[in-house]
Amino acid sequence: MKTFTVDRENKFIDQAVCPSKIIAVGLNYHDHAEEMKKKPPQEPMIFLKSPSSLVGPYNQIFLPNHMSSKVDYEGELGIIISKEAKWVSIEESHKYILGGICINDVTARDLQAIDIQFGRGKNFDTFCPVGTTISDEIDYQNVKIQTFVNGEIKQDSNTSLMVHRIDFLISFISKIMTLNRGDIILTGTPGGVGQILENDLVSVKIEGLGQTSNKVVNSF
Repeated sequence: MKTFTVDRENKFIDQAVCPSKIIAVGLNYHDHAEEMKKKPPQEPMIFLKSPSSLVGPYNQIFLPNHMSSKVDYEGELGIIISKEAKWVSIEESHKYILGGICINDVTARDLQAIDIQFGRGKNFDTFCPVGTTISDEIDYQNVKIQTFVNGEIKQDSNTSLMVHRIDFLISFISKIMTLNRGDIILTGTPGGVGQILENDLVSVKIEGLGQTSNKVVNSF
């Protein structure tokens, strides 16, 4: 068993979660693709989030109100890579997983629409809160994922409903770029995404992985 827990000083962030890159997968749940009025992609649609967007499970999310007026939550399962992975087969993918973790892939949705790509809208500081626990003691492909805003459930789904499975994602991405130990793959968000506002408390929970629960504040 590999299980790590975050403390409130975020030593976990510095020691256990130190990715060279964060690779995210868009539209990887059928219901989310539907709510975004898009067809699920035949191949994984990947983009990058900056490691500087990472914060811990108790930190604040800062709204970039100097640029954006619509910031959304996106609860996701993150997969942390255990060792260098390059040209990995689907069958061998499980050997490269350190564990799973809760992620909130915070998104400035209005900027995403304006820019027609994800570079700006996904990468503000604090836009990637991670959860309290890393563990390999879950069934990554059949686990409940939920998002709450001020205690009200907004997303309630299961990772079994992904378009592209986790083993395929690891293999696919490893044939594009070398994955290093500590890199994180964000495996997509289910339907039910929505806006967060100042003073909201947004929480992502995954069975066996604890949660990330973050207060939303204005950046200035």
